[in-house]
Formats: sequence, structure tokens, C-alpha cells
Amino acid sequence: MSDQVLHVKGRVLAGPDEDRVHDELWVVGGRISYERPPGARDVATVEGWALPGLVDAHCHVGLDAHGPVPDDVSEKQALTDRDAGTLLIRDAGSPSDTRWIDDREDLPKIIRAGRHIARTRRYIRGYAHEVEPADLASCVAREARRGDGWVKLVGDWIDRDLGDLSACWPRGAVQEAIAEAHRLGARVTAHCFAEDSLRDLVEAGIDCVEHATGLTEELIPLFAERGVAIVPTLVNIALFPRLADGGEAKYPRWSAHMRRLYERRYDTVRAAYDAGIPVYVGTDAGGTLPHGLVAGEVAELVKAGIPPLEALSATTWAARAWLGRPGLDEGAPADLVVYEEDPRADVRVLAAPRRVVLNGRITG
Repeated sequence: MSDQVLHVKGRVLAGPDEDRVHDELWVVGGRISYERPPGARDVATVEGWALPGLVDAHCHVGLDAHGPVPDDVSEKQALTDRDAGTLLIRDAGSPSDTRWIDDREDLPKIIRAGRHIARTRRYIRGYAHEVEPADLASCVAREARRGDGWVKLVGDWIDRDLGDLSACWPRGAVQEAIAEAHRLGARVTAHCFAEDSLRDLVEAGIDCVEHATGLTEELIPLFAERGVAIVPTLVNIALFPRLADGGEAKYPRWSAHMRRLYERRYDTVRAAYDAGIPVYVGTDAGGTLPHGLVAGEVAELVKAGIPPLEALSATTWAARAWLGRPGLDEGAPADLVVYEEDPRADVRVLAAPRRVVLNGRITG
């Protein structure tokens, strides 16, 4: 770690409330201090509006459209996210071993959910462990031990015999699997596009749902009551019309369903927010989407009707608290992003970081 002291001044947004806004902070030994270090000589100064490093709570480092990727590609993905201001990633499923990234102080911190767990022949080839319901709990246990406190299920996918989306797991299987994950100290999330998988997952004790396009007026109160978070990934849902067009000839029922989910996406997210469901920022980068999209996802949440400060919190203060990681706290690792203008006034500012500081070092 460099001995250089970093002085960040202007407006330091340590929280959403004015009493957590500071005029400056110092970085000493890679950690944050709100007191000027005595005798500091080699001081670098950064000015602007400082936020905690952004969070992408649904991202896939080590994955592309065809499955696992080599380490050099994973590195490029992580660097792209870093340069966009994303310094904390919840990796929502990857077949690649990216543990080596933990030893790199110049790459974002990753909280892993292990590898996707899907029903046999009910997900993208090469992405997931594919198992039958009788083996779900044991597979969840393995991934809970391999991950960083999360496990990722595929809750629904197209059933080719039905020609439409349908739930992948019987209720008893997910109850047993989620209970096993919780016994091992892991939280569980699930990929869910459609409506019919959601009630069983929530009543089985799931902690989060990815995409959640199938939320309905009937299901929203259940999510709110149980405190189940959602990560809408609206920049990914934007692809639904293209996917629907591609499947129209073979699966017209599925295509029509995907279009309906797309058309009501903003209403779904706003209704969830209004009901008190926790909403967090995730891009679904990796797979078919490029990395570095976190600013676009925040803008999409605002477009859906979430107030700008709340959308900003969903990728900063609230997201870090949810994942159990510090923000701009005294003694915390100095992971922060500095902007030329106030991102609270216009979230589009997030697309142009002035400086990115990771582990106390200015990157780039």
C-alpha cells in the first residue's frame, strides 16, 4: 500500500442525509479518516462530490454468452466495471473460478454466489449446475460453502413442452434447499422472470429475487411482508422484445409473455418500491450484456419512478449495508468515486467519474 496520503475535499456523501455530508476526508494507509493525519507530507488532493464505490448487485465476472471465460477476459470485465465506478460486485452466478481477483488490489471486491443452480435442460447451456429436485438441497449446500454468503437458483425458465415460462422447482424442494442454505449461513436469490415461481420461493424463505418482472398486485404485499429484496436489472429487461422476436416462430406463447413482462416493467418496479420492497441496482453484466452499465441502471430506476436519491442509495449506501460492506466510514477501506457535479441532483452524473479510488489508490 502506498504511503501517500490522499485528501478528498468538496462534498463527501457518506450517507443520504445532510448530517452525513462532510467537507473532506483523508486516506491514510488505504483507509478513511475524517481527521487530518499529523505530519502528512506527500499529499495528493482530489476535489469534487465523493460517493462510496458503486455496487452492482447482479453482475457476472468470468462469464460470457457461451459460458466460462479465461482469466484475462475476467480481468477486462472487472476493470471495465471498476472504471465505471463499480467497486463492489455481487456476482450472481459464474462458472469461472475468480478467487484470484481477491488478491488484486486494483480490481473490484466481489461477493460470490457460486455457480447458478438450474433444473436439468432448463437454463443456458454451460452456465449452471443442472440437477433434479431430489439433488437440489445437496447442490445448494456445496455452492453455499463455495460462495461468499449467497447461493443463486434459477427459479423459472422456458419449458419447451409447454412453450412458455414455468417454475423449475416443486415447493418442497425449494423449502428444503433454502433451509439448508440458511443453516450454512448463506442467503439465497433466484432468477425469476415469470409469475408462477414467486409465491413458492418467497414462502420458502428466499432472501432476494433477480429481475422480478412477474411481480403482481397479489404478490407485492407478500414480498413486502417478508422483506424480500428485488434486483430488477432493467438494462437487461430492455432486451426482452429482441428475445421475443427471435422466439416468435417456435414459441409464440413465450414470446407474447415476454413482451407483456417488458411492457409493464416500469410499473412493476414502481409498485414494488411504493410497497416498501427493497430495490437494489444490478445490471446482469456478463452473459450477453457488456460490463460497466451501473449508471444506466440507476437512470432506469429513476425512469421507473423511484426518487433519484433512493435510486442512488440503491447502488451506494443502502446496497452496501444490505451486503454487509462499509461505505465512507471512519477506518473503512478507501473505496470511493469522485464526480464533478452533485449526483443527488442528477443521477446521470454517475456515467462520468472524475476519479476512482480503490483501496486508497487512484486508479487508471
